[in-house]
Amino acid sequence: MAEHWSDIYFDKQDRDILALVNHILDSRTGPSDNGLFDPNLHPHGIKELAASPVARMASAVINLLRNLEAGDAQARDRLLALEVLYDEVLNSAHSLLRRNTARVLMQIMKDMVRAHGDRLTQLKLAHDFRRTVQGTPRIVRHMLARYHLPEMPEEWNQIAFDDHVYDANTKGRKTPTHLIMDAWIKGIRDITIGYEYWVPPDAAREILRASEITGLTVRIGIEYQVPYYGHYARLFWIPRGFSSNEDFLEFLHNPKLADMMKKGREVLTWKKARILRILNAWNDRERPRLTEAWGVEVPALDQQDFLDFVGRGQPSMHHLSEFLHRHVLPAARERAERLAQDIAEGKSDGRAAKEEIEALENLSADIIADEWLSAEALPEVRELLQPGLGDVPELLRLSPHELVRELQELNPGYRLVLGLTDLRVEDVAEILSDCHGAITHLEIFNMRAWLEGRLHDLEAIGELQRALNLGLGPRVKQMIRQMGRHLEREGDDARAAKFKNILRNVPKLWEHYRHSPLKSRLGTSSGGRRSYGMGLVLKETLSPRALAELRRKPQQARPIPLCSPVEETEIFREPENPTFWQRLAAHFRRIPGCRHLGMERKSEWKTASEYCRICKHGNIANLGGLNQARQNDLLGKSKSGGHTRLGLTYLNSSISNWLKVLLGFIPAFFSFIYTQDWWFLAWFGTFIWFGITGVRNVVQMMFAANGFSRGTLIHWKDQVSISRICDSLMYTGISVLLLEVMVRVWLLQDWLGYSVENHSTLVFTVLNIVNGFYICAHNVFRGFPKEAAIGNFFRSGLAIPVSSLYDFLLFQLLLAVGVAQPEIYLVPSAAVVSKMASDTVAAIIEGYADSQVNLRMRRWDYKSKIANVFACYTRLELLFPQEDALVMLARPGGLKGHGGSRGRELEKAFIINALDLMYFWYYQPRAQDAFRKMLVTMPDADRHVLARAQLVLTREREISQMLVDGLLGRNFSPPLAFFLSKHMQYLRLMSKLCRPHQHRIHHAASHARTQTA
Repeated sequence: MAEHWSDIYFDKQDRDILALVNHILDSRTGPSDNGLFDPNLHPHGIKELAASPVARMASAVINLLRNLEAGDAQARDRLLALEVLYDEVLNSAHSLLRRNTARVLMQIMKDMVRAHGDRLTQLKLAHDFRRTVQGTPRIVRHMLARYHLPEMPEEWNQIAFDDHVYDANTKGRKTPTHLIMDAWIKGIRDITIGYEYWVPPDAAREILRASEITGLTVRIGIEYQVPYYGHYARLFWIPRGFSSNEDFLEFLHNPKLADMMKKGREVLTWKKARILRILNAWNDRERPRLTEAWGVEVPALDQQDFLDFVGRGQPSMHHLSEFLHRHVLPAARERAERLAQDIAEGKSDGRAAKEEIEALENLSADIIADEWLSAEALPEVRELLQPGLGDVPELLRLSPHELVRELQELNPGYRLVLGLTDLRVEDVAEILSDCHGAITHLEIFNMRAWLEGRLHDLEAIGELQRALNLGLGPRVKQMIRQMGRHLEREGDDARAAKFKNILRNVPKLWEHYRHSPLKSRLGTSSGGRRSYGMGLVLKETLSPRALAELRRKPQQARPIPLCSPVEETEIFREPENPTFWQRLAAHFRRIPGCRHLGMERKSEWKTASEYCRICKHGNIANLGGLNQARQNDLLGKSKSGGHTRLGLTYLNSSISNWLKVLLGFIPAFFSFIYTQDWWFLAWFGTFIWFGITGVRNVVQMMFAANGFSRGTLIHWKDQVSISRICDSLMYTGISVLLLEVMVRVWLLQDWLGYSVENHSTLVFTVLNIVNGFYICAHNVFRGFPKEAAIGNFFRSGLAIPVSSLYDFLLFQLLLAVGVAQPEIYLVPSAAVVSKMASDTVAAIIEGYADSQVNLRMRRWDYKSKIANVFACYTRLELLFPQEDALVMLARPGGLKGHGGSRGRELEKAFIINALDLMYFWYYQPRAQDAFRKMLVTMPDADRHVLARAQLVLTREREISQMLVDGLLGRNFSPPLAFFLSKHMQYLRLMSKLCRPHQHRIHHAASHARTQTA
């Protein structure tokens, strides 16, 4: 269908994006082989001349999703891909919804890669990507709703977290980098990743580096099981107190911890053997029964296939149920087809057959785990669920107290979390007492366990926690006594006697938690494979719009019964580099109510986990939602009709633009015919009207980009948006019908009796007010900057003096060319003159607003790039403390191998930074204005360093060779030509901008050119 309607739907750019993405998917080139994956290259820098942003994003996502193998090289490629992707999407948005746009772009690109082979879906996603990249709030919010992503505050201060998730090294299916990327897309800022019994050092290194890239706070913990009254309880140990990520990685090689993790690997080996034994038991007993029941041959499970399915993770019952579900689907499909055929031929009871088909359609991994792999069906499962059966490893025989004693010797600043799955309040009190206050947190909520009905006595546990934290000794004593009596009534005399002993030791427990409160943790146990979404968020930290969207989600029909207190803090501080207006505003702070003028404002949210409590209407929401149960589609009913409707959204842009112009032209033409007496304006007024609007849009776009300046290489065609011009033509055409016909003629003149002849002031006042509201409304709808929307509200009033000026100039012009009575032509042309004046004001207002958008983006670009320059400069000075390293860099040969690999990396980084800064200057809209404004606030010493750091561009031959050798990939011709033609002119401009050190820079540049010659 996509091919059949290709001339009507989608654009050439969409098909180009699709061809590009599929070409990258079909190739096997990794990031480490691609120069464009250098993290020093800025997304808006010189690599724009070598590859499009879409190509770079697609390549990054592909290498993130396809590269699942373990190993240092693969992890390095994934991290490079994540860093490039993060920078690309974060710098793509053209509006204030910067982070939210980036989240959507990343999700769309992921879907486009996953839809490989489905051309129509990929084309739709490519079109959505191009619409979203502009950052129009309406479209971005629509895409957020489509992907069930709440809109996060752009300050990125939301309290969004998940204290219990898994990656592919345990129960999950996502690599560490992929997991961190998905967490960022969901809006999570704080995450704890759990590993069973041991932490792979390469996985820990990858997680910590990925968290540095995205700005997430990541904790790594080890999960243990301890025997407890016929089943296993879970303790989650999270080491703390490390000054850096490298300290934590070094801690993983601690001999005591290594010995502990060695014992943990023995547990994992034991579990793996038990899982494979269960697999064989299913093959021997359950598979023949299923074959007989279905009348279809169900093949045996293969151990190696199962281990390949598990991949780098640890085999578990969750893996086995997922693998078994996938394994039996072909047989289930054959069984369903036979039943459907029997129903059609009348060979069987239709009702029973339909019920069986429905059961097969709803067969899921959860059902398989609960029924096919239960302890009742397979007694071998009991060895995994019940302690003491068979030859159990040493670590699985330790009691909670014994395990805690082992862990306390490893890290004194730990967090120890007690999982509440399948535990009662008596169990929690007993474990807290046995561990003598070593338990620091309770996992008061776990999404998986809650939905499976395995969280019990939450209110009682919460009350016990609160009594301990507040030092309510009598209440703690009362609760312990009630627990003992309850155990006596149940006939558990041994535990009842133990609770009497606990009662005598309550003062010690009370004393400990009164000073070190027992805190709460909340997680989902998400692993990326089951129906439990990752991420939780405190509702107060979201916007009202995001809260309304969460309430509309069907997944949130069952609220989480938890309340966590939260408070907002407003922080005001002096800007590091204040602007002129900020310095001016600072002089008025003594005026009452103006003490914060000129300061930077930031809002922060804080919460106290020790006061988290159970309540009926909680303030915590799940970010991922609960995936709806999907049927297996055994009879193929969902294959047709799923994606055939395209709608107007995916129309070809040329057709869409013509429709917009016609939608504005028809009412405008009717309005001029209906209201104008002069034949010329009646027939040609619409063309004049549209011409004025079109010219105004072109002028304002060029003004916004500063495209009239000769010092740039910006081409005017690159800055003019045809789609935006067509939108303006549509809205201006509709405004003629609204104002001239509906308001002036039908409402005021025909209905109320007010005409221009007898009530001109009233009529024009009403028209100006209506026009202001109309323009402001469609500006907001189109996602214009707020400055433009507010300014256009007063546009009609501001246009009055401009209109008078135009009328005077036209009057004088007509007199000068010999027209005896100019009024004959000016009076009928009053509407056109008013339109010219209004569009003149609009060009100034919207051009200024758009220029501020460009300036804001350039400030982001320069801020990140200049920070990179000074970071490299610091490392360079530390590497060569006794030499002027910047002068060395500017000479032919550069560092000449001094400094080893670190020196070579820094040399390459300086070259890339200089090339990016030069590209900003010549190609990015408003870059020169932004750079000059930044220089004004920059200390002289920093300006001097920045200018000297770019003298590396004098090494013409070496940089040219680097470009040819693949610094920016294979397409080196455009960046090479740009560098050779502009680098010396650019260096002269930089020397003029840094006048306090002009003589030094000229001297250094001359010296470098002499050395090159």
